[in-house]
Amino acid sequence: MKTNTLYVFRISLVAALGGLLFGFDTAVISGTTEWLQSIYKLSDTQLGFTVASALIGTIIGSLSVSWPTDKYGRRKVLIFMGVLYFISAIGSAIAWNWGSFLTFRLIGGLGVGGASVVSPMYIAEISPAKQRGRLVALAQFNIVFGILLAFISNYIITLLDLGSTEWRWMFGVEAIPAAAFILFMFSNPRSPRWLISKGRTEEALTVLTRLEGDRSIAEEEGIAIKKSLEESNGKISIKLLLKKYLKPLLLACTIAAFNQLSGINAVLYYAPKIFKSTGAGVESAMLQSVLIGLVNLIFTMLALAAIDRLGRKKLMIVGSIGYIVSLATVSVVFFLNGEAFTGLSGTVLLGALIVFVASHSFGQGAVIWVFISEIFPNNVRAMGQSFSSFILWIFAALVSQTFPMIIGSFGGGTIFAVYCGFMVMQLIWVLVLMPETKGIPLEEIHKKLKIGQEN
Repeated sequence: MKTNTLYVFRISLVAALGGLLFGFDTAVISGTTEWLQSIYKLSDTQLGFTVASALIGTIIGSLSVSWPTDKYGRRKVLIFMGVLYFISAIGSAIAWNWGSFLTFRLIGGLGVGGASVVSPMYIAEISPAKQRGRLVALAQFNIVFGILLAFISNYIITLLDLGSTEWRWMFGVEAIPAAAFILFMFSNPRSPRWLISKGRTEEALTVLTRLEGDRSIAEEEGIAIKKSLEESNGKISIKLLLKKYLKPLLLACTIAAFNQLSGINAVLYYAPKIFKSTGAGVESAMLQSVLIGLVNLIFTMLALAAIDRLGRKKLMIVGSIGYIVSLATVSVVFFLNGEAFTGLSGTVLLGALIVFVASHSFGQGAVIWVFISEIFPNNVRAMGQSFSSFILWIFAALVSQTFPMIIGSFGGGTIFAVYCGFMVMQLIWVLVLMPETKGIPLEEIHKKLKIGQEN
């Protein structure tokens, strides 16, 4: 392996640690929902709002991160996101009432929303075209690794039998990886594309030379980046709203909406609650959640190995079919069993949810951040990713808020049937409208796919 390849992988892995915190922060609450509902005497609606509180922060964070990312750079913003994670972890652990808990969870959500935009963008901008898919997907790998770590951490803390402080420890342990992320990011370079946009060409060429391993290749890439920025007059403002950017905007917003309309966050956030509804005990429900997290990780690794070989579209097709089959099965199991689950039906439910998570990991989970980071031209990439993430987190908050209310009023069969219907729509969208972007340099994607050009 060449030195520059090792270097690119190292700095991509560090940036992707923002994804690990993203995954940990969003999934850790799954082990605390019953504690929170009991301690703060929450109704199903209030519980939904409590879980969604961090997602309100992600909406704000994803929408507001574009300007500071373009002004101060990707690296500085990622470091600041790490600080927000750290504050949220400590604050959630020491929260003195429901209001303070919601506030600290919202702060963590700001970090999640910002990192969901900036981490894949930063990795895409430092990655060679042939490696970009798997390197950007490192962010997704770390998201699911963070989710698995949260499930494992919750399970271990449950075994320690810490009593009423158990949920506080679940949140507090996130401060450790948050501190590590902040320290590691200081060793990463700035994005060469951001440096060129700021007129710091020589600094950019130094970074590109280190990334490419060859000064002449770095200079060629620098010229291509500069030309791309000059074609847009280097302006990054309301250009995203121009007609020529409508196609990438619609593609990104559609994949973002479908990502959450699958119900993935409902399953991840409420996994222990779902398993307890089938009669599983507390420790068993937590352990089954760990199994879900492990499957999530394994199939994300498989997708990482396949995304640059098979392409983004094929992974989405396979994932969409898996979604439909598994969600239909989960819906039928709930309709047939109601509140009286048998051992067999509980096993079928677990198996279907495993297939569901595997389908997400191999399809949407691996593709979304890669695809969104690729389809916007340089001059609107930060704003495009920011707005797309904003749409994703709007739907995430909607799903998280409504899931406990709908399952409580109408049962699991109804809500999972609705998710299944949306995934049928996703499969049609992938087959008819989604373009393939594998192996195309960032500066060429919008030209070859006729994205961002006036008609």
